[in-house]
Amino acid sequence: MKVQVAGPGCGRCQQTEKVMINAAQELNIDADISHVHDVKEMAQLGVRITPAVLIDGKIVMAGRVPSINEAKKILQPME
Repeated sequence: MKVQVAGPGCGRCQQTEKVMINAAQELNIDADISHVHDVKEMAQLGVRITPAVLIDGKIVMAGRVPSINEAKKILQPME
């Protein structure tokens, strides 16, 4: 699973990345988590509001920092 946190590096973006990393660790999910800082790359991904979380290229949350429980729900496989 590829998880991308998109944002310029502000405090909210950094917090979002930490929450996603912690959620993946708590769920014992082997996720490739990265942070996209480049504005052009964010635009190519379709991100208009930051922070944004993308799972395998799909925006699943934008405009706020997820709670740890929200992050876990995002990361759990769809049934």
